[in-house]
Amino acid sequence: MNPIAQKSGLSVAGLLVAGGCALGPAVAAHAAPATPAQTSSTSTSQQTQRSAERVLGIDYQAQPNFYYCGPAATRIALSAQGKALSQDEVAKLLGTTEAGTPSALDTTRVLNELTGGKYRTTEIRDSVARPDQVEQLRRDVLAAVDAGRPVVANVKGTTVDTDGNPHSYEGGHYLTLVGYRDGGDSIRVADPADPTLGEYWVSLPKVANWIAERGYSS
Repeated sequence: MNPIAQKSGLSVAGLLVAGGCALGPAVAAHAAPATPAQTSSTSTSQQTQRSAERVLGIDYQAQPNFYYCGPAATRIALSAQGKALSQDEVAKLLGTTEAGTPSALDTTRVLNELTGGKYRTTEIRDSVARPDQVEQLRRDVLAAVDAGRPVVANVKGTTVDTDGNPHSYEGGHYLTLVGYRDGGDSIRVADPADPTLGEYWVSLPKVANWIAERGYSS
């Protein structure tokens, strides 16, 4: 949890997305990358594929300090797309300071600068995600992951993963959504502030409510 998390965000075309970060470990950890599912050319096969588990291969690395969650999460997303940058390089591009990374607008901007401009920012303005916002997140995660593109999410508050482990970031945090299963009912999270687990599954509604009042880059 970041004791000096930035509360104000950036306003662009009416979009306000607050930043923040979490207290991270002092050392980096690595998790073995998973193998993406094979892409099918038929709609029937695509539907079957989407009902199964699909997780992108990443180079996991934990954040080295309390305010580098944005650079760490963005770097994880970039690693799945063959971009090998250090967290310091990403932090410079994001404009990260000890107050954190300002907003999901910045993660989208940097991801687009480095990967060709396919990312966009989506905000969940409500304090609790509406059903349509949950379904929009499902569509966005499935489309991004199927295209080999992890999602970077700006979250706040506490959630519990499918194994019953709590994850609490009251000051705000960035993490990476790297896969899905059961048609997107569960989302695979790569969490740079949790090198013990590295990655874990969270139900789709819980991920959406975690993002509520903030946003994500997909």
